Amino acid sequence: MRIDVLCSDPRHPVLPQLHAWCARHAARLCHETTELEGGEFLFLVSCQQLIGPALRARYRYCLVLHASDLPAGRGMSPHVWQILAGAERIVVSLLDAADPVDSGAIWQQRAFTLAGHELHDEINALLFDCELALMDWALAHCAGSQPTPQVGTPSYYPRRTPADSQLDPSRPLAEQFNLLRVADPQRYPAFFELHGHRYEIVLRKRGETS
Repeated sequence: MRIDVLCSDPRHPVLPQLHAWCARHAARLCHETTELEGGEFLFLVSCQQLIGPALRARYRYCLVLHASDLPAGRGMSPHVWQILAGAERIVVSLLDAADPVDSGAIWQQRAFTLAGHELHDEINALLFDCELALMDWALAHCAGSQPTPQVGTPSYYPRRTPADSQLDPSRPLAEQFNLLRVADPQRYPAFFELHGHRYEIVLRKRGETS
């Protein structure tokens, strides 16, 4: 069975898990659409490239991993926007790639919960576990299942930029903790500007307090 996984960001933190998953399933991990040759499954994980009908037609199943309870939360970085809004439970959807983006029928969903103290790496670990579990489910069940069309009015999140990780030094830290904990320390670090300088913040958990 030919399986391809496309992650368009070569710096994305999910890559170590994807490499391990691909090794277990004899799948190819790709970073560019030009690498896609066709096969049984194409999984789109943190993919920011558009996959048009011609490319999708090369695969029996072209599936997207998306961290929201669709049709709510279409768009970019959905779990980050939800955490910033105070969400404690994040649904991860496995859906058909379709036009428009994130509008495809849903095959399966998983969810993870947050206590409110988890930092970027801990949040990612929970998210990636759900995504890989859904990919495993697809290999085992898609041939005998049918997806369910999305129902309801969709909502959309914008693309996050480095500027979205800016903190306000005049506001209490507790009010901005969610922004601190979702900031990617490598690609989009949290920062603030003060006295004519920009300062980046690296946040590490040192264990529970007594």
